[in-house]
Amino acid sequence: MADNKAFEGFTDEERAAMKEHAQELKKTARRGARATAADGENDVLEKIAEMEEADRALAERVHAIVKEHAPELTPRLWYGQPAYARNGKLVCFFQPARKFKTRYATLGFNEAANLDDGTMWPTAYALTALTPEVEERIAALVKQAAS
Repeated sequence: MADNKAFEGFTDEERAAMKEHAQELKKTARRGARATAADGENDVLEKIAEMEEADRALAERVHAIVKEHAPELTPRLWYGQPAYARNGKLVCFFQPARKFKTRYATLGFNEAANLDDGTMWPTAYALTALTPEVEERIAALVKQAAS
């Protein structure tokens, strides 16, 4: 039986993320050749500071773990989310739970991440709390992804 529900388009959160991405692209273009790694770092830290407490605490730790275990990755924003790139290609990102009104934050990895394991592997992980074991797992994943 076919679903008769009409397509309603993008959600308000998706439209907001697309607008943020457009602003990020404009900001990058304005910076041009004078852009520095510190610009991306500052953008990410500002975005993290805007988050609600639960997301902010997770994002701050994820950011610290990425900086420590994959310092070759460059912080930047991606659709209004903290993200980390290698040679301009996005490797991983942190999606706060509030971004799309989900019950958990997400640590995601894009195609440039070196996480291939056979013919199927995870590319996103739900985060609700950062225990020492979870932090170790994130460190290992980020290190592998950046390799």
